[in-house]
Amino acid sequence: MQIRPATQDDIPAVLDIVAPILRAGDTYAIDTDMTDDDVIAYWMGKDKVTLVAEEDGAVVGTYYIRQNQGGGGSHVCNCGYMTAPAASGRGIARRMCEDSLLRAKDLGYRAMQFNFVIASNTAAVHLWPQLGFEIVGRLPGAFMHPTLGETDALVMYRKL
Repeated sequence: MQIRPATQDDIPAVLDIVAPILRAGDTYAIDTDMTDDDVIAYWMGKDKVTLVAEEDGAVVGTYYIRQNQGGGGSHVCNCGYMTAPAASGRGIARRMCEDSLLRAKDLGYRAMQFNFVIASNTAAVHLWPQLGFEIVGRLPGAFMHPTLGETDALVMYRKL
């Protein structure tokens, strides 16, 4: 698998991965009625470094790195990760996160924070601690899950 910066040519593949996940509304706290243009503007915005994971010429995942806060918090980054459904369960998210930890450090960040990990997202809640993230906060009922109702959100943090 190769992980490389996303280009304009990757937009259709990124959209195929990201749009259905955002529109499902069960793992990201974002409006579910976004247009395709809104999805791409969000995922590949100028405030982010967006990358794709590629196998045999096909995009199987994507992630972004961005500054989490400005000013005195600008040394902490934030990332978002998504894997193509057909590639789920093959370690793509793990490899993207490992890659992001290295890239974030190269970009000068000193820590990484996940602001709003939905507690019902069992894959993320299981994987991120394996990669050194600690749950540093729990926001009770902070996410309105489309089928589960009020669901906790977790804040996860790791020094680089």
